[in-house]
Amino acid sequence: MIVELGHFALVLALFVAAVQTVLPMIGAQKGWPGWMAVAEPAATTQFLLVAFSFAALTYAFVTDDFSLRLVVDNSNTLKPMLYKVAGVWGNHEGSMLLWVLILSLFGACAAWFGGNLPPALRARVLSIQALIGVAFYLFILFTSNPFWRVDPAPMNGFGMNPLLQDPGLAFHPPFLYLGYVGLSMSFSFAVAALIEGRVDAAWARWVRPWTLAAWMFLTVGIALGSLWAYYELGWGGFWFWDPTENASFMPWLIAAALLHSAIVVEKRETLKAWTILLAILAFGFSLIGTFIVRSGVITSVHAFATDPTRGVFILGLIAAFMGAALTLFAIRAPAMEAKGVFSTVSRETALVLNNVLLAVACFVVFIGTIWPLVAELAFNRKLSVGAPFFDLAFTPFMMALAVILPIGTLLPWKRGRLARAALPLRGGAVLAVAVALLVYAVQSGHSALGPLGVGLGVWLILGALTDLASRTGRGGPMARLGRITRLPRADWGRVTAHAGLGITFIGIAGVMAWQVQDIRVARLGQSYDVGGYNITLKDVHQVQGPNYTARVADMVVTKDGREVAVMHPSKRFYPVAGTPTTEAAIRPGFTRDLYLVLGDAQKGGGYAVRTYIKPFAMWIWSGAIIMALGGLLSLTDRRYRIAAGARKAAPAQAVPAE
Repeated sequence: MIVELGHFALVLALFVAAVQTVLPMIGAQKGWPGWMAVAEPAATTQFLLVAFSFAALTYAFVTDDFSLRLVVDNSNTLKPMLYKVAGVWGNHEGSMLLWVLILSLFGACAAWFGGNLPPALRARVLSIQALIGVAFYLFILFTSNPFWRVDPAPMNGFGMNPLLQDPGLAFHPPFLYLGYVGLSMSFSFAVAALIEGRVDAAWARWVRPWTLAAWMFLTVGIALGSLWAYYELGWGGFWFWDPTENASFMPWLIAAALLHSAIVVEKRETLKAWTILLAILAFGFSLIGTFIVRSGVITSVHAFATDPTRGVFILGLIAAFMGAALTLFAIRAPAMEAKGVFSTVSRETALVLNNVLLAVACFVVFIGTIWPLVAELAFNRKLSVGAPFFDLAFTPFMMALAVILPIGTLLPWKRGRLARAALPLRGGAVLAVAVALLVYAVQSGHSALGPLGVGLGVWLILGALTDLASRTGRGGPMARLGRITRLPRADWGRVTAHAGLGITFIGIAGVMAWQVQDIRVARLGQSYDVGGYNITLKDVHQVQGPNYTARVADMVVTKDGREVAVMHPSKRFYPVAGTPTTEAAIRPGFTRDLYLVLGDAQKGGGYAVRTYIKPFAMWIWSGAIIMALGGLLSLTDRRYRIAAGARKAAPAQAVPAE
């Protein structure tokens, strides 16, 4: 009965979203306050209905209700409770229900916390948000219904993909969807502004928190997915340029560009058309990511390769939303007059360069991801675009961004002098170059990319610290310390995020340039040396898990004759799914990770063993979390919690474009 109620609640949410789409938009156009006021309670009702529907599906998984096809295909009685809950979104249908739950949550938050918005703009934003909801409710109900029954109900289910039975994958999708779907708010604000015909500093201040929240969640989601791939897949890498990885990375890049572009609109009322376009494209890339993962056109470890008709439906949604938004943009963009002018050397120019580099980098990733599909459809040729292409084409843009970022933060608005802005950075530049040269001198037989990456990372970190110091003015240490504590949280957030990017740069450079790899057959009792460690395979034994059996190795690690760790890499086998998985053993460290992988037993005796030494690996995810923390600090800035007064008194009806 609860399942039927959940299904019925989802249908009701569709009708509520339809009402929320139509009435507030008409009310905003006609200036009817009563019709506009429908948006807030409708948004709340829609969220409550979808939340109940999601809770009903979760209840079915937790109670092993095998009368639901989705539970049969993705759960069984032996699964631990965490993975029963994670199984709700560990599949196409359930994850789409999570998708619309988050979509309705963002709409409800706009209704709850959007009291500072002009009534007409708020009504239009909530109407467009509901229109997106209508499209995806129809998609779920007609192509991906999670509440389909199976008759007769089996006694047990098949379980979910064993690779997904991991704590990292339990939390990775919700964070990723909070980022994906959060960009729908930026899209709704952009289209609402186009309909209204007005984009100004107040609009930029309103749209930035939503974009910042989405970017922050995307950062955490991408980091969790990367960390999962690192320790779970047993390949020893942190990023594989897999199409589904790229699907989340592309909107992250565009969202980062949008954040920086919105600053220019807020401070100088210029780059209006470009900022609106980025807001549209950010959500467009989220939809493209949804298509890549769910269309069945690609095969990936974490893609939902399903019925191609679903991909056609999503393509239709992309064409409809992007086509309508870009058409409206083409009509309105010429009227978006830029009020602020700026010279070639200014913070505005630095932010424009930042935007161009991020947008082109996103375009490079998009081409590399989509081109194999285009080649197969258009030329009937099967092509593979792998890491060498992405590394070669993408890396230069990120390096250029790293060089520009510290200088741009110190340039004044409107007009500045490059030499004067760079003066406080001279010490950081000298130190960064010295570190790069030192690293190059001590490494042996490696390329210059590692030292260059480390140098750029140090440059970013020191640039962030210089940016912080420049905000304290002059005076004694105590006076400057007092001013630091009173700095806006947005300043702290910017400094933290830029420093986190520098830390990630160092981690990526270390892993890619100086990784040590050893592959061999090791026999019981045999020792071997890798990267200064002596490793001995002491024993291999069987272990019975809750829903798997495992072959676990005991490997003793010594360094300079002293035991430093006993590590336990393993191979698991899940009988229900009939699938093996590799569980790497990792000893993380501040400067390097020791990474052990147990392979199959060999015919001549012994076991295949892979050993990696990964310098600065944990810096990659530490930097990503620090970047997300910077976003959180900025999001808590009090300026985002108070009303922007510039347009509070704006009339409810649409106003002509400037």
